[in-house]
Amino acid sequence: MVRERGISTSAIIGIVVVILVIAIAGAYLATRGGGAPATTTASPSTTTTAPATTTTTTTTVAPPKGTLIVAMGTDASTLDPQDATDNPSEMVNRIIYEGLVEFDQNLNIKPMLAESWDIKDNGTTYVFHLRKGVFFQDGTPFDAYAVKTNFDRVLNSTLKLQRYSLYAPIISSVEVIDNYTVAFHLKMPFGAFLNDLAHGAGLIISPTLINSGKDVKTNPVGTGPYMLQEWVKGDHITLVANPNYWNKTAAPKFEKIIIKVVADDKARENLLKTGDVDLVLRIPPVDVASLNGTGNIITRAYPTSRVIYIAMNLMNQKFQDVRVRQAFNYAVDKEAIINSILNGLGKPATSPLASSTYGYCYAGYYKYNVTLAKELLKEAGWWDRDGDGYVENANGQKLEVNLWTPQGRYVGDYQMAQAVQSYLNAIGVKVNLQVWEWTSYLNEVRKPYNQSQNKELFLMGWAPSTGEGDWVLRPLLASWMWAPAGSNYGYYNNTQVDELIQKQMVTLGQDRLNAMCQAQKIVYNDAPWIFMVEMYDTLGMKSNVKGVVYLPIEIVMLKYAYSG
Repeated sequence: MVRERGISTSAIIGIVVVILVIAIAGAYLATRGGGAPATTTASPSTTTTAPATTTTTTTTVAPPKGTLIVAMGTDASTLDPQDATDNPSEMVNRIIYEGLVEFDQNLNIKPMLAESWDIKDNGTTYVFHLRKGVFFQDGTPFDAYAVKTNFDRVLNSTLKLQRYSLYAPIISSVEVIDNYTVAFHLKMPFGAFLNDLAHGAGLIISPTLINSGKDVKTNPVGTGPYMLQEWVKGDHITLVANPNYWNKTAAPKFEKIIIKVVADDKARENLLKTGDVDLVLRIPPVDVASLNGTGNIITRAYPTSRVIYIAMNLMNQKFQDVRVRQAFNYAVDKEAIINSILNGLGKPATSPLASSTYGYCYAGYYKYNVTLAKELLKEAGWWDRDGDGYVENANGQKLEVNLWTPQGRYVGDYQMAQAVQSYLNAIGVKVNLQVWEWTSYLNEVRKPYNQSQNKELFLMGWAPSTGEGDWVLRPLLASWMWAPAGSNYGYYNNTQVDELIQKQMVTLGQDRLNAMCQAQKIVYNDAPWIFMVEMYDTLGMKSNVKGVVYLPIEIVMLKYAYSG
């Protein structure tokens, strides 16, 4: 065969790619005016410096090979990390993007795009020293301007991004010191700030993408080891290895990661059994033990920071007596629910915070006690006056409540709601159970109190993506976070708790932990929820899948995975 002389197709493609990368990077540099402006930091006070780590290396990296196929129950909703509120989205985003800092498997903070940082001015200034030689997947250089562009975006109230409320109360401004030094000026000392940066909303988007006007949700560009190739909504997301990833010691090991959406738990499990997928999220608890060691399958159960609770609408007259709320707690056998529905994979909730969450303290335990539950109801004016098995008040009105639940959002959610219905019926409370589709459910529970007359009891779950108690107490229990402004869907209001939440936001060390603990104990005694269970999460995978890191905030880190 005669080979023609000339430029090959692959060479032409290579030249075009280089030209595009240079053009994109040049356009970005032009938008920021070339060099950094001369600025100075505020007068330094005591400085705390995180240890610097060096991860770049000139060692030859083996090329990625093969495909990792993962099945999860719910599709991502957005690949814009600053607008994401769901774990499936965050899990995918953490493969594509990286933040200044990152959690390790124990939720300790470790450097990522920042090599180190200083804490100054009594905890109101954080100065980050950034890695050099890092590029976004579109060729844009990572630098201090990229960081500022990202946080200016999320702090822009007109954009109405979902994670505005995470950062806006804390960050006053972001200042570029030089190309690789950036300062965050806070409105007050805030002990959870590094955890907030390790949150999925702290992942850094290419400023070129932000400035382009394109929809970040479907066009993600980060600095991470994998890039989006295809997203067929409701079916699968395909990610491909980033050939220019900066961290050679953690370079992508697979050519592709394909994340399939398979809603049914059993269907996902069967795909693992047949070998059609390599890793499955959320194995049914009843199958975890029996599936482990079957063929080449291993299973894992991990404690998480998620607490399942049943909130009460405290604007409803039925729930304004604390004795009624406490009675509901004593009426429910959490241990039986854990054993029968979750196959032992969970533990009773003893605080609004899970025990793996930073700042947790034991607040109490409403141990199953039907007699005490009935006594509390009677003290509150409710007992069976006509002998029909249901309690009534002095006016003859029965204590009848609506209990709402999703089905399939959390492991065993509907079954837990059924159990609560039965337990409350046993103390004379008539319970009407209603199942909701998840999106409609969220829309309904997020309504303001004057539009939520039918909302009475409703099952929810919360896992703070910061790994930190502030992001439980503040969004769920502060009075200024009543829905729709925040996630205080039951309209809980306690002035002392508000003061303690504000105190833990601006104090550090043991004083902060003491304030958080005191708030937890008051909330637990107030019983605005039926405190249910701390959840476990379950995975199943082929035995040759290695390097998967599980974070207790219910995030599976796939970017480190390899076959071995």
